[in-house]
Amino acid sequence: MTTLHGTELLNGLQTAVNKAKESNHLVLFSYVKKMQPLSPLSFYISGREQFVGERFYWREPNGEVEIVGLGRLEKLSSSNSQQRYEQINQQWQEIVRGAVIISEDTKQATGPLLFGGFSFDEKVKEHILWDQFGDSLFYIPKRMLTTLNNETYLTLNILCEPGDDTNQLMSYVYETVEENLSKDSNIFNLACCRMEEIATDIWLEKVGEAIQEIKEGKMDKVVLAREARLTFEDKVSSEVTLRNLITDYPTSFIFSLESGSDCFIGASPERLIKKQGSILLSTCLAGSIGRGNSEEDDDKLGKELLSDPKNRMEHQFVVETIENALQEHCSEVLVPEMPVLMKVKHIQHLYTPVVAKCEADLSIFKLVKSLHPTPALGGLPKEKAVEWIRNHEPLERGFYAAPIGWTDAYSNGEFAVAIRSGLIQGQEVSLFAGCGIVEDSDPNLEFNETSIKFKPMLHALGGTSHGLS
Repeated sequence: MTTLHGTELLNGLQTAVNKAKESNHLVLFSYVKKMQPLSPLSFYISGREQFVGERFYWREPNGEVEIVGLGRLEKLSSSNSQQRYEQINQQWQEIVRGAVIISEDTKQATGPLLFGGFSFDEKVKEHILWDQFGDSLFYIPKRMLTTLNNETYLTLNILCEPGDDTNQLMSYVYETVEENLSKDSNIFNLACCRMEEIATDIWLEKVGEAIQEIKEGKMDKVVLAREARLTFEDKVSSEVTLRNLITDYPTSFIFSLESGSDCFIGASPERLIKKQGSILLSTCLAGSIGRGNSEEDDDKLGKELLSDPKNRMEHQFVVETIENALQEHCSEVLVPEMPVLMKVKHIQHLYTPVVAKCEADLSIFKLVKSLHPTPALGGLPKEKAVEWIRNHEPLERGFYAAPIGWTDAYSNGEFAVAIRSGLIQGQEVSLFAGCGIVEDSDPNLEFNETSIKFKPMLHALGGTSHGLS
């Protein structure tokens, strides 16, 4: 990887073209320019015609890091599902090693960046609902806007070939930088006309079966998810959905990943892993209860959650698993003794933040592989629970409850767990919600919990304004 500071653009492009000629391979050229403030959502909207099906959006809680990508410069996927983490990482490292980067500074989430995700279960071979995503899907954007603590950066990525005309490439860069990237941002509300909850009776039956097997000692916990399908009068706009999620869930991870005609979108409260240099952050999030209609009721529900044995046990499963996984890679792992409450709209969770230290060049994909799925999304023991889900859950999870996020050329990155999410397909949207089943679970109460977890996406899609709550 060559990083050029203060070098003229033409020289940088010539370096990339020369490297392409010497290696007889495409070489990634990345140009980063600090910009005047620009709305990331407006930037996302600006690509809705030219880059339809090739956009992504990412917003860290409270907006400290916000990333939007337009266009698919290079797609990365795995040919062997059993080696998907290693294959994606290997492909990315090969691209980064040869890359030429022009940037005043090596700011995280600028320059070459890979965004995407994995499916929940690599052993599921058929992807019917998720045929646009498959087992793994990552891509490098052609254009990218990054906001970091109120500073805005534009990244342009180009694949240089042997014999490319550097003057033409330079003209393209200048034209793109000067282009009005914040086009008309008018977006309209959605009109939802029907909601269907899929396989409800089967799901309740499977919860009962899971409880019985847990009582028999075959598992400690398993997470079961269910699906609801919304039908709209017109094609669903991811822009409207993003706007509503950003407004209503500022403390969640807001994400959108387009692939062809489909878009996976959501507002997850749960970080899987964040890596910035040698510092790691992870989130233990398990155990849930609704919000109260008054501050007094809300506090009462929160105290009930903190003292509930079933939820505390669920939470401790997650804490121990994440701590053990990080200890495999880290010199130090710090875990608070007691959980606290994370309150978001409609629901509150038991929450324990984890901080760890690792080698600065550790691949984030190794961490994702070690952590996914946590007991909050799969169960315990991990392999047994995932197998049970594969054989019994009445839906195709695809990217739901799986890792989604980004990594840059400097070994920084962040992945969230893709919950509170939906898959947009034309005029239909599939919503997903799950809950942890343990020995003393009640199927009807678990069903009510999943109903609460549908609400973030349901509200963002305008469902409640049409009586669908």
